[in-house]
Amino acid sequence: MFREVVVPSTSAPPVAPPVAPPVAPPDSPLPDLPGWSRLRADLSASLVVFLVAVPLSLGIALASGAPIMAGLIAAVVGGIVAGLLGGSPLQVSGPAAGLTVVVADLIVRFGWELTGLITVLAGLLQMLFGVSRLARFATAIPPAVVHGMLAGIGATIALAQLHVVLGGAPRTGAVDSVLQLPGQLAGLEGHAVLVGLVTIAVVLVWPRMPRRLRVVPGPLIAVGTATALAVWWPDVPRVDLPGGLLEAVAVPSVLPEGGQWVGVGAGAVTVAVIASVESLLSAVAVHRLRPGVRADPDRELLGQGAANTLSGLAGGLPVTGVIVRSSANVAAGARTRASAVLHGVWIAVFAIALVGAVERVPLAALAGLLVVVGAQLIKPADLRTARRHGELPIYLATALGVTLFTLLEGVAIGLAVAGIIMLRRAVRARIRLEPPGPTGAEHRIVVDGTLSFLSVPALSRVLAQVPAGEPVRIDLPVDYLDHTASDHLDTWTRTHRATGAEVDMREPGHPAADRPRPRSATWSQWRTHGPDPEEVARVDGSPSAPMLAGVAAYQAHTAGLIQPTLHRLASGQTPAGLLLTCADSRVVPNVITHSGPGDLFTVQNVGNLVAGTATHAAVQYALTELRVPLIAVCGHSGCGAMRGLLTATGRAPRGPLDQWLRSGAPSLHALRAGHPVGRAARAAGRSEVDALAMVNVALQLDQLRRHGARAELMGLFFDIPSAQVLVLDRDTGRFQPVTNPPPTAADADNPSA
Repeated sequence: MFREVVVPSTSAPPVAPPVAPPVAPPDSPLPDLPGWSRLRADLSASLVVFLVAVPLSLGIALASGAPIMAGLIAAVVGGIVAGLLGGSPLQVSGPAAGLTVVVADLIVRFGWELTGLITVLAGLLQMLFGVSRLARFATAIPPAVVHGMLAGIGATIALAQLHVVLGGAPRTGAVDSVLQLPGQLAGLEGHAVLVGLVTIAVVLVWPRMPRRLRVVPGPLIAVGTATALAVWWPDVPRVDLPGGLLEAVAVPSVLPEGGQWVGVGAGAVTVAVIASVESLLSAVAVHRLRPGVRADPDRELLGQGAANTLSGLAGGLPVTGVIVRSSANVAAGARTRASAVLHGVWIAVFAIALVGAVERVPLAALAGLLVVVGAQLIKPADLRTARRHGELPIYLATALGVTLFTLLEGVAIGLAVAGIIMLRRAVRARIRLEPPGPTGAEHRIVVDGTLSFLSVPALSRVLAQVPAGEPVRIDLPVDYLDHTASDHLDTWTRTHRATGAEVDMREPGHPAADRPRPRSATWSQWRTHGPDPEEVARVDGSPSAPMLAGVAAYQAHTAGLIQPTLHRLASGQTPAGLLLTCADSRVVPNVITHSGPGDLFTVQNVGNLVAGTATHAAVQYALTELRVPLIAVCGHSGCGAMRGLLTATGRAPRGPLDQWLRSGAPSLHALRAGHPVGRAARAAGRSEVDALAMVNVALQLDQLRRHGARAELMGLFFDIPSAQVLVLDRDTGRFQPVTNPPPTAADADNPSA
């Protein structure tokens, strides 16, 4: 049913990055494969990644101003060394666009050989970071700074290489590129312009081609098409190589002179920090693509450091973990680190045996590829995420700083803005006034945050809005209340009471405000601990009593807190995913996913089955109208629907419930046929009911996949007695706890190519 409704509109989705399409969906809950099958999967994936990496590595070397072969040397060393030693098995390393601006600046200042020495020193620093277990601190840099840095780098790359596409030479900075662009446009000439524009067009159009064609990566098709086109035009500049890969290997033989040591040391620290942050963020993104894959961040830095050390010694560019190549690796069905290693081997064979093919590639084709890569570093999703978290000024300041000045200055500006915003949040109180409702209740003022002398003017303005003689309640769930603010409140309270009004002030520690109430309590627990009398709107003995009391408590304690969020969502919703789970009252979707309004589109039915018109309609709406990127199916322990499946076998349906449960019969058959998920569950000591619930999750994912649900799929299992949410490991077929959880949402993504 879903096949007709999940194909996205040709105008809605953004242009996808130049990665290979899935050969085997990364969301497949695949069991362990035998040795030969794993090797075959890795071999296939390595060829896909090799085809993606070659044109990008050549283009990044060109944009950096380094020898062209330096890009291939870095790709070989990154693939083999980081692949063998790194802590993220499915991550692919190599030269990345995120370091292009830094390397280009180092080459201009120190020359190529000293830049190789800087790469060696950066690698040694990374290994020191790994030994010192500093990986967790590298990810403490605000995501808005990282994403803004990448956006600034992308803008600089795209503007500089646009001149090459238009038949000119690359410019030294973004400002110079913009100033010289009108003259470049006025003087268009030569066939190089057509070659570059054709490359850009193919890269942009290729992701929209039929899937069977997209098995071949877009960048390779674009560069191949441009190279074939340039055969007819001998005047188009091409890649010039002094020799093959072995001839290009050269150990740095120059040492810094005098004061150069300071600049070299600063450059090494810069490369080490940026490469470490990019690699760790890329590893987190790979973990999100394959949650079952274990990652060791400290080992990852050791592997990246070893790769950079050897790359610098061999005459290659700096190396980082790269999300574009890594996501292609996962999507192509890679199983082990052998895929990354083999991709490095194929690049080495290519660079040694096919030098002539590389020398036929037009420079304008590589420049066109880099224009697209640079533009795709400016991700609308990062802008939306920064805006949602109130960090848009940090993102913009970093991006503009990197674009207008240097990378270090841009990052410093972004960190300074982040510090100012953090300080402002730390000293600012959030004050709001809720007017009385139609029933004539009291005014309510809520203050949270840090209420210090800095917030007294804002507090005065809000207090002045309360009419004389009107009752008011002041809630103070503040982190800190200083003497100035306290004295101001006391003075205003005495003045307002003098007008005949009642003032009810509540703060932490006040008996009326702090009745013991369990967190995430049920209605029965809440009533046992006792709500505030004024919050209970019920008739004793009525079935509606708990719900009415809960609504009253929501209005009193929660509505004001989430009203700003709901106000922003009033015009529409953009949930991050669809959660299909059981209608069991013990499964509370927003509690077990720690989500809030607007985060999840939720469907609940008996047994979390992909069945029935209502469920199909909800999935269709989520995919076609809301365009959710994720569908999660969540089963749970002690499921009554699964127990009903086990006991209803062989008898005629006895009403709508039995008819509904017939949709789950394939799950029961799969369990009894020895489904890997069921075997893993029984081996772990699970009951037959829980084993069936786990198999049922896997079968519902298969059903979504068969009907063409084009979204990432995830299997979850809520173990009620332990209150633990388990995630389906696609490699082992087991449900396992979440380990090393990624940072918030899109903050984990590193779009560097």
